[in-house]
Amino acid sequence: MQKTTPGRFFEDYRLGEVISHAVPRTLSGGERALYHALYPARHALHSSDVFARAAGLPAAPIDELIAFHTVFGKTVPDISLNAVANLGYAEGRWLRPVWPGDTLRAESEVIGLKENSSGKSGVIWVRSRGINQHGETVLDYVRWVMVRKGDPAAPAPGPVVPELKPALSAADLAIPEGLDFTRYDFALAGEPHRWGDYAIGERIDHVDGVTIEEAEHMIATRLWQNTAKVHFDATQRPDGRRLIYGGHVISLARALSFNGLANAQPIVALNAGAHANPCFAGDTVRAWSEVLDKAETAAPGIGALRLRLVACRHGAAPFALRDEAGRYLPEVLLDLDYWALMPL
Repeated sequence: MQKTTPGRFFEDYRLGEVISHAVPRTLSGGERALYHALYPARHALHSSDVFARAAGLPAAPIDELIAFHTVFGKTVPDISLNAVANLGYAEGRWLRPVWPGDTLRAESEVIGLKENSSGKSGVIWVRSRGINQHGETVLDYVRWVMVRKGDPAAPAPGPVVPELKPALSAADLAIPEGLDFTRYDFALAGEPHRWGDYAIGERIDHVDGVTIEEAEHMIATRLWQNTAKVHFDATQRPDGRRLIYGGHVISLARALSFNGLANAQPIVALNAGAHANPCFAGDTVRAWSEVLDKAETAAPGIGALRLRLVACRHGAAPFALRDEAGRYLPEVLLDLDYWALMPL
């Protein structure tokens, strides 16, 4: 009897199929410490229990991207083990905080399938959920992945491409229970800029850059128990290079955004995202942001800011994103659209 598995290929998925992923993961302060060392993340709400309590929470929650990477990693063996590339995200919502000691599991529903014209691969769309030990959904999101076919001659299912919202509205946002920014300490947070100081259309150069090291990427990807072959096995690509996990670029860009957006505290929604070009060890990553929208909320002292976060290789022109034909420039690595909460 076969004891090992090569993973799923495109022809193995069925529309409407619900996949329960192994293995549940209990998160602790250890994950946070290593996460903050790898990037380094330093938003005050996630760094200090004292700061979080002053903002109405019982303690500092686990960083939202830690929860995202953990759930994402759970899905990899069933969704993207044989992926060519992770293509994009939509309709992501963080529905409740994750606390040290919480155990997360994941499940995904296949909501779209479309074979590529080459017949060698196809794109699958899945809606994935992270669920805590109480059976509560802490986040859900849609992503789409290009996956190899195991047998190019295998018949393809009829194409189904799901209709997805281009962006979530402010009314869709879930604000953590008890969160209150009326006594927000700007000095401790690191910057004086509040919600009213940002204007729609404003662009922010986050100034700093970080050169990605192979070892750091490998540690990060293993931390999330992400087993995608392209991140570890150099023989999986014709050029013999390991592909940097796209989530590593997301977290690095988010950490760089602290310089200019230190008060964009919890991430509450992921509207869209594209890994525009592959990233490899040795690339120096820089980031800039654009304010896309603003909204007040019913929560005390809290506004919502919709932000575009762009990561690019060193040498990219300032705020450059696409060419005249609308294609991403080759220096652009990430284009992420998200909502974050900020003091009014």
